[in-house]
Amino acid sequence: IDGGTGESETNGSVLDRSIRCAISLTQLGLKKGDVMVLMGPNHLNYCIPHNAALYLGIMVACIDCTLGVVELEALFKTNRPKIVFCQSLKTTDVENALNVSDVEAKVVTFDDDSNHTTLEQLLKIENDDAVKDFKATDFDPEETIAYLTSTSGTTGVPKTAMLTHKNSAIATPYVWIGLSKFPTPVRMSLVISQAQWLTAGFHYLFSSILKYTRLQTSAPVTPEHFADMVNTYKPTYILCSPVLMTTLAERSKCDFSCFEYITLGGSYVSPELIEQMKKLTQTDEIYNVYGMSELSGPAFVHDFQPAQGSLGRPVDALECKLVNPVTTEEILEPNVPGELWFRGATVFKGYHNNPEVTRETLTEDGWLRSGDIFYRDASWNVFFVERYKSLLKYRNHQVSPLEIESVIAKHPGVFHVAVTGIPDKECGDLVVACVVPKPGCSPTAQEIKDLVKETLTDSKQLRGGVIFLKELPLTSSSKINRKKLKELVLTSTRE
Repeated sequence: IDGGTGESETNGSVLDRSIRCAISLTQLGLKKGDVMVLMGPNHLNYCIPHNAALYLGIMVACIDCTLGVVELEALFKTNRPKIVFCQSLKTTDVENALNVSDVEAKVVTFDDDSNHTTLEQLLKIENDDAVKDFKATDFDPEETIAYLTSTSGTTGVPKTAMLTHKNSAIATPYVWIGLSKFPTPVRMSLVISQAQWLTAGFHYLFSSILKYTRLQTSAPVTPEHFADMVNTYKPTYILCSPVLMTTLAERSKCDFSCFEYITLGGSYVSPELIEQMKKLTQTDEIYNVYGMSELSGPAFVHDFQPAQGSLGRPVDALECKLVNPVTTEEILEPNVPGELWFRGATVFKGYHNNPEVTRETLTEDGWLRSGDIFYRDASWNVFFVERYKSLLKYRNHQVSPLEIESVIAKHPGVFHVAVTGIPDKECGDLVVACVVPKPGCSPTAQEIKDLVKETLTDSKQLRGGVIFLKELPLTSSSKINRKKLKELVLTSTRE
């Protein structure tokens, strides 16, 4: 169901349309190992080419549909797509980015467009026997890439994680491990994740297999729209970021008691929010989850009554160890903070066309450095301590400080720049830029804001303002001291 339009579709119709799309993709010459880019709102058409690509072994790169030409160029240079599906309003930006990045790709629109092939045209397969006799491509699920997921990983630099079919097949069921009814562990799941998130992809894959109704929306998720969907459809499950849930819980005029099971994740989940949601829903089935794109899904499960404040215990598919982030020595004692490393069947294959950063993230013997600090108790209940990386979260968006810094650094009057976030209860992080002007130059805050606005998408704008400094706080190794920077912006004058 698309809660934004009221349109609905059966699983049988989705299967038929997905097969027809797969046949057309094959006729266009696409094959296993090629890349498909999907960008659009979460409407009913979005999952059709998504499913078709997975049938054929085509790599699916779901990306933010609000990205501008500069951001698209960087992604296209990395992903090298053969086909791009988007809304007609975005075709000019897509084609400009393809030209600049020197990538040849066919552009297909989800909606009507007289200048481009449309999805509806791709679905016109006259030979019904071809649909009836269709067979998915035979490939090795351990080696074949299913998703190219945009992530800032553990370094803060935007890149694309390669997740195999095996990764997804093993990781996704852990989303449901706390539930006992199969099939149909929940009657209806409300999907408010943006279409490019893995948390939306979970439901594309599993709603038909587990036989529950998927309620999504092509409209922006405002408190009013959320309330309308809850009051109209009475969904029973939701996975949501704590920042967004805080806003929805306070501003949406609806009855949350229809929710039987809620998972919160993506950033720090406060005990206060857990308790607030238990009161609103009148259930204790409210859980704090932690996962990574590089892990293809959740890292921990609440298999038993969780220890207060914990994320649960590691999933069976993963080995885990805590290490000193400076010395990389393993921490064997409980209740000692360290960086958590993972190894196992759900760990990704690496970053697409980026072997250098892959080597920085994956050790030679297969351990994934999470970039986050945790501690464990004696029973291996795991507790989050702090983010070891500098990645910011604004509402539903991941924001890389380094990406914004690289834009601001192009201003002729900027000598040094560092970007961080100011904590905000509703938004997560408000992006703020700390700027050291070049000697003799006087760049203005408005010039800096305008530069970012002209180059980057809305979620990366400087809502926290601009701070002018004589120098940036540095570590002994001359790196920006991100911890001190976060403290500094709280007491400095912001413009």
